[in-house]
Amino acid sequence: MSVISVGQAAVLGVVEGVTEFLPVSSTGHLKIVEGLMNIPVDDDSVVAFSAVIQVGAIAAVLLYFFKDIVRIVTAWGRGLFNREERHHHDYKFAWWVIYATIPIVIVGLAAKPLIDGPLGSLWVVAASLIVGSGVMWAADQMGRHKRGEDDTTFKDAMLVGSSQILALLFPGFSRSGATMSTGLILDLDRVAATRLSFFLGIPALTGAGIYELKDALGAGVGAAPLAVGTIVSFVVAYASIAWLLKYVAKHSFNAFVIYRIIIGVLLFGLLGAGVLNS
Repeated sequence: MSVISVGQAAVLGVVEGVTEFLPVSSTGHLKIVEGLMNIPVDDDSVVAFSAVIQVGAIAAVLLYFFKDIVRIVTAWGRGLFNREERHHHDYKFAWWVIYATIPIVIVGLAAKPLIDGPLGSLWVVAASLIVGSGVMWAADQMGRHKRGEDDTTFKDAMLVGSSQILALLFPGFSRSGATMSTGLILDLDRVAATRLSFFLGIPALTGAGIYELKDALGAGVGAAPLAVGTIVSFVVAYASIAWLLKYVAKHSFNAFVIYRIIIGVLLFGLLGAGVLNS
């Protein structure tokens, strides 16, 4: 018997698709919904399931930014064999994404027992939602929003990529929230910070999904729930990406900050009242 039914997988796929790229913490929302559906949030197969259905959201990014990705990968390929092409920003950017992924891979492997254990508590999620809200609000106020995507540097990529570690260690902080906030602190405009967050998330989230696939299938989640959750997350995430890029072009992150605080306080209340088990 799968610990997650097909119906539950569809619901979780919607949650993943909506929240993966919004700065509200997909991991935190998945854990909350799993708790409300009486799914054991600390079960190894459930943790693996959450990582695997992220691949659906990543597939949505690959499709949405297909032309950009082809351009960047093509420039990288040309640069490998042609020294003159190595001055192109796209060639450099491809290497920056690779380098910026290394810190989160190292920390993810080294801290996996903590991430799957005590750091996965809903108490940590609630606290991280609120603390992350403060960081996001401060970053939006501090940032001068004067640099576009073509102005990004190796330093930007490494700092933004490394900030993903915050979300890895403190689910609820939000990978998107951490990366976008770091981009804003570095004076990138909101659209540039958001797009950089998307590109840096591709290798990290894809790698995590592939790494966890064996645990999801081998420890209690059937192939059907995995397939349904992944497909649903793909469809919903595509719509979410399109909406977010239009939204950040004209609005601040204040709505996300307020929402995160409300969810964090509500989660503390549900945990304190015993409605949810941490």
